Amino acid sequence: MSDLRQTAEALVAPGKGILAIDESFPSIKKRFDSIHVVSSEETRRAYRDLLITTQGIGEYVSGMILFDETLRQSTAAGIPFAKALPDAGVITGIKVDQGAKDMPFLVGEKITEGLDGLRERLIEYRNLGARFAKWRAVITIGNGIPTRGCLNANASALARYAALCQAEGLVPIVEPEVLMDADNPIERCYEVTEATLRRVFQNLYEQRVVLEHLILKTNMVIAGKQCPQQNSVEEVAEMTVRCLYQSVPAAVAGIVFLSGGQKAEPATAHLNAMNAMAMKRPWPLSFSYGRALQDPALKIWAGKPENVPAAQKALHHRAKCNGLATLGKYTPAMEQQLAA
Repeated sequence: MSDLRQTAEALVAPGKGILAIDESFPSIKKRFDSIHVVSSEETRRAYRDLLITTQGIGEYVSGMILFDETLRQSTAAGIPFAKALPDAGVITGIKVDQGAKDMPFLVGEKITEGLDGLRERLIEYRNLGARFAKWRAVITIGNGIPTRGCLNANASALARYAALCQAEGLVPIVEPEVLMDADNPIERCYEVTEATLRRVFQNLYEQRVVLEHLILKTNMVIAGKQCPQQNSVEEVAEMTVRCLYQSVPAAVAGIVFLSGGQKAEPATAHLNAMNAMAMKRPWPLSFSYGRALQDPALKIWAGKPENVPAAQKALHHRAKCNGLATLGKYTPAMEQQLAA
């Protein structure tokens, strides 16, 4: 249990956050299609190698979430990724769910699968070097949804996953994501996010999950992408923090945000605004970004080995900006430093 506490606290250490590089095969193919690169085992390995071996990445990244394939791969120098990460001061994590599937009879809603055989997979991942895990649930806002059935099913699965993780010596990252794809205003996102988090923590309590050994990964409270009224950075920060106060127990080790489709700079600005607020919080607020950290590096890389140094420079810059945002010390002027 002391190992779990130390790992959880290290993942949300001041000035650091988590880089998610756990895209599934269909997801990474979409990313590679955008830069006209074929998704193969070697191109995926080469891209993850770029991310993992970025010089100085451990200054601002506490942990990386890997995909099953990635955990079994190695750097170009033949060093297993699971060894290269701790050598760089980064904790190895692993995505363990098996994706969100359509719920029967609940149109437009999804349930995340993967509980069958999870205990055995966790033991294997722990032996391969993983120290924390992640499970994502998807909550959709729409006409008449989310339903109680969807919230109950996903909250129960998240709690069962978290309990299994702690029993097998891994820190669980619990990720209920309320999607920002619809046309809903920020108030509707607040309502659904609060209801989701309350349901999740009720199930965690019933499964006797130790909250001090758990990280919450959640969405920011933000208007849907198709909503004509988009809120200011300060409004998003204020609504998000208020929602967390209403629904997240103080015992939780830390909260990390997903970017949820936000572009790189707005995701950083929102995180910074929350940490710059003049109020005390019972938990650290940090990041667990995928696209918002990776996209600049991915576009620069474009599958070409000669572009690796420039891509790594871009990744390090984004990680630094977000690391400073966890301290409330980021400014938009810092975005010009990369070109300097």
